[in-house]
Amino acid sequence: MQTSDPKELKNHDPDCLVLGIESSCDETAAAVVAGGRRILSNVIASQADLHRRYGGVVPEIASRMHLEAIVPVIDEALREAGVDLDGIDVIAATRGPGLVGALLVGLSAAKGLALVTEKPLVGVQHIAGHVAANYLTDPDLEPPFLCLVVSGAHSHIVRVEADDRFQILARTRDDAAGEAFDKIARAIGLGYPGGPLLDRAAQSGRPDAVELPRTTLADSLDFSFSGVKTAALNQLNRLIQQAEKSGRTWQDLVPLADFAASFQQAIVDVLVDHTMQAAASTGLRRLALAGGVAANSCLRRCLQAAADQAGLILTVPLPILCTDNAAMIAAAGYRAYKSGRRDDLSLDAVPYLDLDI
Repeated sequence: MQTSDPKELKNHDPDCLVLGIESSCDETAAAVVAGGRRILSNVIASQADLHRRYGGVVPEIASRMHLEAIVPVIDEALREAGVDLDGIDVIAATRGPGLVGALLVGLSAAKGLALVTEKPLVGVQHIAGHVAANYLTDPDLEPPFLCLVVSGAHSHIVRVEADDRFQILARTRDDAAGEAFDKIARAIGLGYPGGPLLDRAAQSGRPDAVELPRTTLADSLDFSFSGVKTAALNQLNRLIQQAEKSGRTWQDLVPLADFAASFQQAIVDVLVDHTMQAAASTGLRRLALAGGVAANSCLRRCLQAAADQAGLILTVPLPILCTDNAAMIAAAGYRAYKSGRRDDLSLDAVPYLDLDI
């Protein structure tokens, strides 16, 4: 694999300790990261088991669980890192996008800590946090580079111009990739959380078993996954009707693994194709992958193969750093802080906060 010459972050301080706090959805997380690269602790309290019975995240329940978990999680992150609040240099927290009630829990905790300790406070945009997870994986990665950010709520191709400056080259026009995975997983009876379960089911399936469209938009790299989702649901309904006529189940006609693999491949093909087009148009030689769907084994494999074929360098975070976590927030907060960002106690949660351009 190719390597690049590491570029020093301006005013880089490898000993700068950032306490990161993340509570945008259903994970309460806190982490301590040194110099934006080295993870000293990364504590995550997941609510997945609680929300599974409802088939998705219930915002009110998520907020209440964050309230119960936030102080113990922060205490555990500090304990695992072997530091106290006096040893922390910067406090960073997610301010959006996300569920507003959930965001307020983590952000309020961060503001309270910043007030009593008189430490600098930095608000972090959640997608910027996912991008920054790559800095925790690749010690040589520095801007500029291209990042495909894929999650349950977002599907972006982002040009990372500098530590705190981004340009969105493409985004979804309707469903995010992770949202489409979740809906089809639920439709075929896999349950919640759908994305990982769909990935697991697809491992033994044939990705060409079910014919599904690959949607592209004229003169745009934007994504649209509502069409392939609807096509998959229509295929499923036809299979159910056909099977009922002969007293069988739809899985007798098309194995569940084949259906899952076919849908997954249809989504991944578009994600990879648009990312490679963006790389060609920008001339950037470094790629990165981020977001919860970055843990998908098919996407990781196909994007790596495409990058290798094009002679590009791809960074992919460890799976634990793909899902929501506070280490990525600390890493992003460090870079924003070193770029001059400081926030005061008027900082508020913004549920639909976009990346700064």
